[in-house]
Amino acid sequence: MSMSMPVTGAEARHGAVIDLRGQHRDEAALVEVAILDSQEVFRRGVRSALSDDPAIALVAESASWQPLEASLGTRSPSVFLCDIALTEGGESVSGRIRERFPDSHVVVVVSAEDDVELARAVRGGARGYLRRDCTLAELRATVLAAARGQSILAPSVASKLLEELATMVKRSEHGAEGVGALSKREREVLSLVAEGLNNRAIAARLFISENTVKNHVRNIHEKLGVHTRMEAVVRAVREGLLRIA
Repeated sequence: MSMSMPVTGAEARHGAVIDLRGQHRDEAALVEVAILDSQEVFRRGVRSALSDDPAIALVAESASWQPLEASLGTRSPSVFLCDIALTEGGESVSGRIRERFPDSHVVVVVSAEDDVELARAVRGGARGYLRRDCTLAELRATVLAAARGQSILAPSVASKLLEELATMVKRSEHGAEGVGALSKREREVLSLVAEGLNNRAIAARLFISENTVKNHVRNIHEKLGVHTRMEAVVRAVREGLLRIA
């Protein structure tokens, strides 16, 4: 998907939104797609590849979440193509999409198949994934399948999800490990979570990478048997690990 297209001044600015609505004749019958991806070349490639597809309408695209959200307003595209690496306030943008547009389906865009990250995205509601080097046929098939509510997963990702499901079942049977199972670093991360810091701020405070922070937070959730940062803090306070002034 490397067909060249002219770049407007608005497109060149980071975070700018390109509104693509109204470019198709029978828009009501089409699968509407919004692209949220940090790489301009990929966005242009998707736009070029699907611009003449009679079954798909590209309604908007942006490199960041807030401009795209504002542009769409109350309109809910059928499918979002979302860069798996994009975050908003330390949280995955794909999760924000699911909250803001519950009727839309999310397909995460990946550069490489990281089974753990893909499994987390699917667990958060993503319908499947799309590699940046995909073919036009793969792009079209994935978008249309997602619009129908179908999931397209690699066997490795499906296997990872089954492993996580088995772990969740065992945890529910035997109970979570509790705060006593947290490592020293995990306790440090949790204390900073309690201060209201996001992943980026925690990484800066502890001189570690943001991905490392994400891994620590995920481990904390698993060990405490919780699903959100707030639940983790509440449990830590209840068990005497943290004090809230």
